[in-house]
Amino acid sequence: QLVESGGRSVQAGDTLTVSCTASGRGVSGRPFEDYAMAWFRQAPGKDREFVAAIAWSGRSTNYADSVKGRFTISRDNSKSQLYLQMNNLKAEDTAVYLCAATLTRGWGVPVHEYETWGQGTQVTVSS
Repeated sequence: QLVESGGRSVQAGDTLTVSCTASGRGVSGRPFEDYAMAWFRQAPGKDREFVAAIAWSGRSTNYADSVKGRFTISRDNSKSQLYLQMNNLKAEDTAVYLCAATLTRGWGVPVHEYETWGQGTQVTVSS
C-alpha cells in the first residue's frame, strides 16, 4: 500500500515536499526496496502526467522536462519512503500528486506497468 501526504495550498514561488509511505509488500509480493518508484500528477480534465522517477537503489533519477531543475525525487529505503521536493512552484503545477511502484527497469515505463498506486495528495499553487 502506498499513502501520499504533504499536499497543501501554496503560493507561486514556494517550496513544498510531498511524501509517499509504503507499507507491506507490493502486488508482486516484493519489498519496497525492489521497486522503482515514480511520481505522477493529474489535473482536473487532464490525463495523468509523469513527473519523476527513481531507480530502486536511488542512484539514478529521471524527470519530465516541465519540472527538470525545479523538482527533486528521492527515497529512503530504510523508512520505505519516497519524496518529491518541489521548488519554485507554478500555478500549472496544481494537481493531485500520486506515487507509483514498478518492477520494470529503465525509464519511460508505461503507466499500466506500475502495479501499485497511492490515492494521491492535492497540491494547489496560487499565482
